[in-house]
Amino acid sequence: MIYQGIYNSLLAQKLIGEFAKRNIEGFYCENRQAAVEKILEIIPESETVSCGGSQTLRELGLHEILKEKRYNFLDPDDAQGGSAKDEIAHQALAADYFLMSANAVSMSGELVNVDGYGNRVAALIFGPKHVLVIAGLNKVEPDLATAVLRVKNFAAPLCMLLFKQDYVSYDELAQAAAEACRQMVITRSAPIQGRIKVILVGENLGF
Repeated sequence: MIYQGIYNSLLAQKLIGEFAKRNIEGFYCENRQAAVEKILEIIPESETVSCGGSQTLRELGLHEILKEKRYNFLDPDDAQGGSAKDEIAHQALAADYFLMSANAVSMSGELVNVDGYGNRVAALIFGPKHVLVIAGLNKVEPDLATAVLRVKNFAAPLCMLLFKQDYVSYDELAQAAAEACRQMVITRSAPIQGRIKVILVGENLGF
């Protein structure tokens, strides 16, 4: 496993360099615990924090951790009903920090995200003062074309299974995923230097 650790570190260094060319600040954490520590180090206490739907954030336990700390955490999971979720999604656009993952990351530093509702990609593009993107190295693909394929053929179908498990065929699942991918955003650079920060994690996280 020592070789895997060396490989992960070198891959992360490569990506951080590519991010820098795109006005995106990058960090590398070897494991989940280090990633959580880095997130808490970056976000000052008392700040307003929100997030998009993310299996990665759930696997890190960030919802519970943010509630325990001194943050004004706008948790979309706490909203009961569509109108309440919509209200939090709008409030999140004015947050100090917005947390999310990426559906895929290209070796050249592009971030690829799809969103059925649109609030997650909207916050990535505009609104919150700072955006933290936390992504396991399992989401890295050789180039933009394969990153897009990863999103369409892997990430989107698995995300659909979070909401419904009784698809009768793969074709039905794939069709549902295609319909849910209403908005695809490819972030090639950030207009404000350092607003988007990517924390790469040397473990498999999320879809």
